[in-house]
Amino acid sequence: MSNMMDVATEDNLQYQFFPVSSGSVQFKVRAAHDAHIALTMHPQESDPMYEVFIGGWGNTKSVIRRNRTKPEKVEIDTPQILNAGEFRGFWIRWDSGIISAGREGEAIPFLSWNDPEPFPVAFVGVCTGWGASGTWKIEESPEFDTPDQLEYKFGPAVSGILEFEYRGPHNCHVCLTAAPAEVDPMYEFILGGWENTQSVIRHCRQKPEKVTVPTPGLMNPNEFKRFLIEWRCGRLAVRDGETGAVLMEWQDPSPFPVTHFGVRTGWGARGLWRIKHFPAAVPPSAPQAQALYATPPGYPGGVAVSPAGGAQWMNATGGQVPPGAVPGGQDSNGEPMFVARAQHEGATLPGKLVPSHGCAYVPWGGAENGKNEYQVLVGGSNQWIPTNGANVPPGAFQGGQTEDGEPLFVGRVHHEGSVTIGKVQQSHGVCYISYAGQELGFPDYEVLMP
Repeated sequence: MSNMMDVATEDNLQYQFFPVSSGSVQFKVRAAHDAHIALTMHPQESDPMYEVFIGGWGNTKSVIRRNRTKPEKVEIDTPQILNAGEFRGFWIRWDSGIISAGREGEAIPFLSWNDPEPFPVAFVGVCTGWGASGTWKIEESPEFDTPDQLEYKFGPAVSGILEFEYRGPHNCHVCLTAAPAEVDPMYEFILGGWENTQSVIRHCRQKPEKVTVPTPGLMNPNEFKRFLIEWRCGRLAVRDGETGAVLMEWQDPSPFPVTHFGVRTGWGARGLWRIKHFPAAVPPSAPQAQALYATPPGYPGGVAVSPAGGAQWMNATGGQVPPGAVPGGQDSNGEPMFVARAQHEGATLPGKLVPSHGCAYVPWGGAENGKNEYQVLVGGSNQWIPTNGANVPPGAFQGGQTEDGEPLFVGRVHHEGSVTIGKVQQSHGVCYISYAGQELGFPDYEVLMP
């Protein structure tokens, strides 16, 4: 998936991270010495972690290190491999535990190590230090093509928007899924289909189409056409990448969390793609604060618990994260989640805010329910106590109530590589979380304390 970035790194040994969807990264760097590259599962320095140091020790040698510990896994002399006055090109690959680094234009790596306990790499970080600053040009991989075989190629969807360019005669197909595979639930966008005469939005590979619009001559085999696909709390939109005009849109009444995208061509067409899928920063907002547990507009009843620790519930919409929001977990791709709550079916339900999805999610009725309007806990405690069953600690943080008036507490669960925030219902003896479109109950959980 192609994506070029220009990055400047200061002399501070602080990594700047970006997501990757393939097993390699190509880059050029201009630095006197000490170009450091990290491979991680999350967008921060956390174990497990690979590090490749190029031109370290005064631009004399390069090494591979695991989990920031010595001894080095491999070390080689590389005198003058970097240059402060010109860009030098390199590549790094990871495949089945084999970590390797090589120079641009050379197929044989100058560094290579086989990890007996490999882990999936989802992020790459770059930095410089030890007296060196650097300028980087980073490209995840070159543009790629899709053959005429209606088979999706998948990558991670790390934000609520996908920007791409496509060159082909017709049948540009894009899907959004909750896994890197053709599985339901699934959104599909067919642009320039039916011999480049119309475009559609399809849900779960089923007809009739949710949206059909005439788009004669939309695609061009000799010219790249740019598009944007957006998803926010079930609202899907396809925009012209040049003008921003909406070509198609549809609101899914039962949205699911999108984690991956796929691209393909077919029906006699081959396509060439350039895809950008780095997350756009969600600007902080400062909506009007509500007193802790005060009944917000439209919310039934209230929760009779005194404020504690200066915490407040703040109204927000569309993925907004108020300053001081309490981070209670993280998605499986490493994105932070925040403690949130929302109204649903007469209840006030604790849940999770995932900023890149543009909404909060609350568990109810066996399903994951996306909410464009929600409240975020601001300025509160971030103390979590492990417990199980109906053993809710005295004084646990009460974040809402059921439609019948039973108190609900804020809990979280470790599940499928995530730490997901949900509701603790003491009478059921579980913490319910929303995950991959479902409401899941866990007897072992952590509960938020004031």
